[in-house]
Amino acid sequence: MAGGDRIAGVIRVRGQDVPEVVAGPSAVQRFAGRLRAGLREATDGLPGDARALLPGLVVGDTARVAPDLEEAFRETDLAHTLAVSGSNLTIILALLVGPPGLARLAERRGLAPRLGLSLRATALGGGVLTLAFVVVCRPDPSVLRAAACGAVALLALATGRRRSLLPALAAAVLVLVLYDPWLSRSYGFLLSVLATGALLTLAPRWSGALRRRRVPGRLAEALAAAGAAQALCAPVVAVLSARVSLVAVPCNLLAEFVVAPATVLGFAALATAPLLMPVAKALAWCASWPAGWLAGIARAGAALPGAGVDWPGSWTGALLLAVVIVALWAVGRRLVRHPWWCGVCAVLLVLVVTRPTPLTRVITGWPPPGWRYAMCDVGQGDATVLAAGPGSGVVVDAGPDPAAVDRCLRALGVTEVPLVVLTHFHADHVAGLPGVLRGRAVGAIETTALQQPVEQAEFVRREAAARHVPLLRAVAGEERRAGPSSWRVLWPPGGAEPVAESPNDASVTLLVRVAGVRLLLLGDLEPRSQQALSSSPEGAMLEGVDVLKVAHHGSAHQDPELIRRAAPRLALVSVGAGNSYGHPAPGTLAALRATGARVLRTDRDGPLAITVRGGEVAVARG
Repeated sequence: MAGGDRIAGVIRVRGQDVPEVVAGPSAVQRFAGRLRAGLREATDGLPGDARALLPGLVVGDTARVAPDLEEAFRETDLAHTLAVSGSNLTIILALLVGPPGLARLAERRGLAPRLGLSLRATALGGGVLTLAFVVVCRPDPSVLRAAACGAVALLALATGRRRSLLPALAAAVLVLVLYDPWLSRSYGFLLSVLATGALLTLAPRWSGALRRRRVPGRLAEALAAAGAAQALCAPVVAVLSARVSLVAVPCNLLAEFVVAPATVLGFAALATAPLLMPVAKALAWCASWPAGWLAGIARAGAALPGAGVDWPGSWTGALLLAVVIVALWAVGRRLVRHPWWCGVCAVLLVLVVTRPTPLTRVITGWPPPGWRYAMCDVGQGDATVLAAGPGSGVVVDAGPDPAAVDRCLRALGVTEVPLVVLTHFHADHVAGLPGVLRGRAVGAIETTALQQPVEQAEFVRREAAARHVPLLRAVAGEERRAGPSSWRVLWPPGGAEPVAESPNDASVTLLVRVAGVRLLLLGDLEPRSQQALSSSPEGAMLEGVDVLKVAHHGSAHQDPELIRRAAPRLALVSVGAGNSYGHPAPGTLAALRATGARVLRTDRDGPLAITVRGGEVAVARG
């Protein structure tokens, strides 16, 4: 196996004979399948986020989790809650034995003593629950390691003998690696072990230190657990995502108070679904409240402008982050003795994470006051904004990445979007739509008539329907206004059938007027449609524009006559750094400069914003 690939071979069956079933699932497996199916049925009528999250919280079924929600969980380091983890088992066992510190005492609480179970029977019941957990969630290596690490963590809390349990954790790791040697190459396994080790070592000491400083016990435990797990896991997460979350600890702290009720109620719905589906639905409805709160935490945390910072995605970067964490820990030990300094640091962190637009503008100069048109830096794709009044903007295309366009709109202070124009349905123009819709009032979405590619067009319809946003079709001759911006649709022409056969040639093209300046937005029009536009009745409006959004990221496929006719003073190219397409093409840049245009591009200049003063166009870089 070259390169450490765990796939040794692939078998392809060419015949059309039906495979022979040599053995079916056992009765236990069939019952576990009924339980999982019952949970899905019980959650069918719940709101979108809760409907997606509950099966993931309970049995690790993430099939319903939307990409934007999954991205929000990754951005806030809450992704571990979407998969089966040791915390699931710990919560269920704690329900049985009560507060972990009393688990071995006669006055222990929980369900076990109320049912009259002895300590030996309680231990046996915990073992049965652990086995049931593995069967229902399926005995994948990830589930087995979750059961092992969760059991070790609970045992540590229950006995208070944390030092002696470190060898137990090491033994559990050894057994799991012998069972599946590929776990030694698994980042998920490494994160599980580190998180469990943090709970056994750092968390108790940090919790005790917080208590000595008069922090309430429950809050001290939660803060210590979240902080310790983040401290040990952050360097590995940085290797995976090349990013460090600044909101991970508060988000995990807030999530800790809702994960337990959501998990317990979800398991109750799972258990009752095969017997009493109405009761299971009622339990699932109750669980939807904490599950929805968990989704809200993830979405709100990920939406903050300073939710994370880019970091070197290598083991050198991980080592550097570990050094930073140790330094912060050393400084933090001294700071806790000075409450005023702690307050100042907390305020500074809040400002860094929230990045208020007025403060950001003072420090960075972005966005420039009175901006009229902005081109976001979203990589290899298009996302631009027309000013439509205070806090309002018309979004033309959404780029390929929801997080990138969301950050751009937040930096611009856009909270209302009267209209989203999607020039065509290629992913680099529409895949970021969830980022535009996230937390904003959107009036309508306008698209081209050609519904291709089909899967991307369907994606847009689903996103619009989920948020009850009406869909409109753009047609040449249509005129609209929003705040100081007005525009006319130049392409595609109307009719019963789409005029173009390719998505690029069906791109919605806009001629925008704002503050006496004209902007031509060409989408991804190819030469054939550019020529047809020039010869159409709308073509007379192309001459002498002030700003040109260059078609198709500055590709070589341009109509030279249209460029000469438009003769822009400023040409803007939305393009990704190091893209494999060769965009923008040198010939296109030369043709633009030959008309006297100043050319700016997002891969080198970053986000761009147009301002107009006294009829003069100025451009600012973000």
